[in-house]
Amino acid sequence: MLGITDYGTFVVTIIVFLLIPGPGNLALITSTSKGRIPGGLAATFGVILGDQVLMWSAVAGVAALLSAYPDAFSAVQWVGAAYLAWLGAKMLLAKPGAAPVLNITAGHYLRQAMMITLLNPKAILFYMAFFPLFVDPARQQGLATYAFMAATIAVLTFLYGLTSTLLTHFLAERIRANPTVSTVLEKIAGLFLIGFGIRLAITR
Repeated sequence: MLGITDYGTFVVTIIVFLLIPGPGNLALITSTSKGRIPGGLAATFGVILGDQVLMWSAVAGVAALLSAYPDAFSAVQWVGAAYLAWLGAKMLLAKPGAAPVLNITAGHYLRQAMMITLLNPKAILFYMAFFPLFVDPARQQGLATYAFMAATIAVLTFLYGLTSTLLTHFLAERIRANPTVSTVLEKIAGLFLIGFGIRLAITR
């Protein structure tokens, strides 16, 4: 199919990666709990946009550029780590009843999730290594092949984000009835974001 080998395995692999906990998943869940379904869907589109930028950057050879200039790679990595840690600290230190950290408008949720996704330069290297595994050199059709793969990932991400948003919204409606539980979960989310930031900073 458009030069993609074993398309079924490609789809299953993407689904497995989507299920792995990470900053993007946490942003999606938190945005839904604060902004309900519009917030969750906006965050989903933010993740999709961020992923598309990273995927096409990988196709364009940005990964090779980052590998050639490790200082640039490290700089982006540290910025991403600091950003996640900053968000986590804000959530951890927020007083009960204060305005949510991941809040305001749908556009804010979208930008927040997109920035969290973009500030992980390792994702570029991942896509650079991942795409060739499913491309048939003899039948590939250049950009059309990569565009189809990118579109597949976008559709799967949307379906995953929609499902997560609906499930999270269903649970959040019950959690909001207990402010203590809501506060504890926000602190836990803050700790996880700080942890993701530290992992991004120390993992080479």
